[in-house]
Amino acid sequence: MVNGAPARFASARTRRAVIARQTEAVTDPDDAPPPDDGAPPGVADARPTDDDHLQALRAIEWAINRTGRLAGDVQRLAVPAWRSSTRGERRWMVTSAVAVAIVLQLALPHRLVLPPWWLLPGIGAVLLAGLVLVNPTRIERRSSHVRAASIGLTVVLSLANAVSAGRLILRVVEGRFGSTAGPLLLSGGAIWATNVIVFGLWYWELDRGGPAARAHGVEDVPDFLFPQMTSPDLAPPDWEPRFADYLYVSFTNATAFSPTDVLPMATWVKMTMMLQSVVSLSTVALVIARAVNILK
Repeated sequence: MVNGAPARFASARTRRAVIARQTEAVTDPDDAPPPDDGAPPGVADARPTDDDHLQALRAIEWAINRTGRLAGDVQRLAVPAWRSSTRGERRWMVTSAVAVAIVLQLALPHRLVLPPWWLLPGIGAVLLAGLVLVNPTRIERRSSHVRAASIGLTVVLSLANAVSAGRLILRVVEGRFGSTAGPLLLSGGAIWATNVIVFGLWYWELDRGGPAARAHGVEDVPDFLFPQMTSPDLAPPDWEPRFADYLYVSFTNATAFSPTDVLPMATWVKMTMMLQSVVSLSTVALVIARAVNILK
């Protein structure tokens, strides 16, 4: 027929058939079709079960955990290790350095040390033993008493070495010490090496609040700018300056009399490095000059 008449008649017949089936379903409940829950045609039972709910909950939990891990990865990439919380460094290296400094002080001639000759090295040994007992393996415990004892140990070593360096310089200038080159060079070398260890301890103790504070990421602004801080992609993901790094800074400053690859940022660092350079230069210059004059 014209103008789509067959389609309209077919549609009318379909509507009448649907109405007839619905009427029969109401009249005869036994033949009523199952309720339609929105399932697609051909699916007998699409109702969600308890297993479906459990799987959905597990999927949501996995998504939440994954999101948390991704957020942690992004944070670790955005914040370098030296600004975040890390494991405290091991005790053995700084303990060994302090023990070497105490032995060097005990090996000096008695006229170059503060009497009694055993007093300051003995105090340093006692403080070192107490610190090892508190933090035997890793330096992670934050305590004002522990920090005071650690700084006190550095003060004792500094005082002992300052007295020895002052007496050595005074006696060399007055001509009362250094009649032979061997003992003079050994004494000057011991004082110079102790000077390197002592200032390395000061840098290690004071940079960003000390080793325990650095491990917990308390301070954000560094006092020393290490190369790994400016190029974190060239350092391990858990990199943190350790005592060996500060000892290297002290050694290069005592030999070159200026910073090398590590930049001093804070004012106290610049003044301390300047003081170390003065002490090192005075000791080395006088000892070497005197030793050269008396060499045969």
